[in-house]
Amino acid sequence: MILHITTQRQWAAAQQQGIYRGDTLESDGFIHCSLVGQVTHTANRFFTGQEGLLLLCIDEANVRAEIRYEDLYQAGETFPHIYGPLNLDAVTEPLDFPPNDDGTFTLPMSLQERGKTDV
Repeated sequence: MILHITTQRQWAAAQQQGIYRGDTLESDGFIHCSLVGQVTHTANRFFTGQEGLLLLCIDEANVRAEIRYEDLYQAGETFPHIYGPLNLDAVTEPLDFPPNDDGTFTLPMSLQERGKTDV
């Protein structure tokens, strides 16, 4: 399983369009994703304090576009990137992803056990 952080608004639009493109497919050429053990660091780096977010839980086996694991910034860690639009049937669950009172994020309880094995 890979995860993607998005807004409730973008997910609602994808439901109407029948495909998810996110906000980086056009600008970066791919949809940024994270593994379970990476997503809170990503959220705290790029989304601190933002409300109205969702975590899309994605079954890699059902993604029709190419997925590449890449270390684009030579940080010593690879992240999954989806090179094309995301077919909605690959999303197994959209989870609400609210920030804590201090604006930081914590992994949702339903994913905490999975995070121990998917890192």
